[in-house]
Amino acid sequence: MFRCFGVYWEKIDGLLFAFLLLALLEAQGSAMAQTTGSDQLAGKLVITGSSTVAPLIAEIGKRFERLYSKVRVDVQTGGSSRGVADARQGLADIGMVSRAMKDEEKDLHAFPVARDGVGFILHKENPVQSLTDEQVIAIYTGKITNWTGVGGKDAPITVVNKAEGRSTLELFLHYFQLKNTDVKSQVVIGDNEQGVKTVAGNRNAIGYVSIGTAEYDESQGVPIKLLPVGEVAASTETVRNGTFPLSRPLHIITRTPPVGLTKAFIDFAQSKAVHDIITQQYFVPLVD
Repeated sequence: MFRCFGVYWEKIDGLLFAFLLLALLEAQGSAMAQTTGSDQLAGKLVITGSSTVAPLIAEIGKRFERLYSKVRVDVQTGGSSRGVADARQGLADIGMVSRAMKDEEKDLHAFPVARDGVGFILHKENPVQSLTDEQVIAIYTGKITNWTGVGGKDAPITVVNKAEGRSTLELFLHYFQLKNTDVKSQVVIGDNEQGVKTVAGNRNAIGYVSIGTAEYDESQGVPIKLLPVGEVAASTETVRNGTFPLSRPLHIITRTPPVGLTKAFIDFAQSKAVHDIITQQYFVPLVD
């Protein structure tokens, strides 16, 4: 009986071993299928639009490419209007928009990735430390043309404005209740870096740009400074806590519900896996 019991036990043991081996192989197969699925994620994504969002998406794209070696992410600027137009016409897989979506854009699918603010910048050596909303309006409408009018040195003010189609222009005009035809500017620029370079190279200039861009450039030694708006400091922290009045969501958008590679990238861009990139770019992650 013992011998029979021994044989019987060996059969059970063998069956258990076979079962465990099968389960292990199935688990490995599942893992391999997931890895293969990742490896099969391939292709090129064309992403166009907002110059505010572009540096952030470019960095997220680099990390995405490192995860998926067969993927290439091509990021191009041109303004939020281009992002909307290219996404709608199928010229880009994803558009970038640095503002809230408009009612007439509800046909598009929008995915917020971060928040940012728009702040005024002066050259670091300009003695003016703050401007009231009324003074900003007077400067941009040509009623004040010399820095002495706001407590500065005797020098003509160089007014730097954003080009049509830029969401920073739209936010600026909306906040100060102005029309673009009201603005009397000496320089019209496109992206944020152009604005920063213009002010950094002209001690008498004033412009408005992404707070994220300005804070990053300041940290790199660019000679500019951000002014408060409505007596609230222009900073990532005041954007984060909701006290800064000129803030906005940063979106990526698609024409149709995203699938495949496009969906994988959008999911990644909205995940906590890129919060460090968002913070490094001086933007505000949507979820802490």
